[in-house]
Amino acid sequence: MPGRREERREQRQDDRSFGRRGSGNNRYQMREKLVSIGDDYWIENEEGQKVYKVNGKALRIRQTLSFEDAQGHELCKIQERMLHIKDTMEIEGPNGQQMAKVKKALITPLRERFTVKLGDGPDLDVQGNLLDHEYSIEAGRDKIAEVSKKWFRVRDTYGVEIQPGQNDILILAVAACIDQMAH
Repeated sequence: MPGRREERREQRQDDRSFGRRGSGNNRYQMREKLVSIGDDYWIENEEGQKVYKVNGKALRIRQTLSFEDAQGHELCKIQERMLHIKDTMEIEGPNGQQMAKVKKALITPLRERFTVKLGDGPDLDVQGNLLDHEYSIEAGRDKIAEVSKKWFRVRDTYGVEIQPGQNDILILAVAACIDQMAH
């Protein structure tokens, strides 16, 4: 069937384009449904190096994910917030300071939408097809990150491409929050 063959060719091109250098963007590979409580998972860069570890903290009442660097230093943690009208997850820095709050929008006319309230900057908008991991993260009218499954043929894997000058760990934590909340 010509349609399927063409689709496979596009998929291979997308896989190769994720690994291309020269764009200046930072690219990471993440796994769908990142971790369950008690599990650990590594986030890899485009060269396949393990750069961040996600630790699903066991024995907690609330779902908690801790992001660590390769040496084991905590960079941030994600906790779901109970008793909110809307689904909400909070991203905290290593000292407990609030870095961001990720909220699901109540009204979603055509596409799924989340809002990220940053502790020290402009709010971010997340919109697109969140269930299929095809969405963008924007600050105002500027796209600062893109999330896509198209870049990988590996099942349950998606890529996060982040523009230069952004807080990579914060953007990766936002993607993890959305993955947890959308599923």
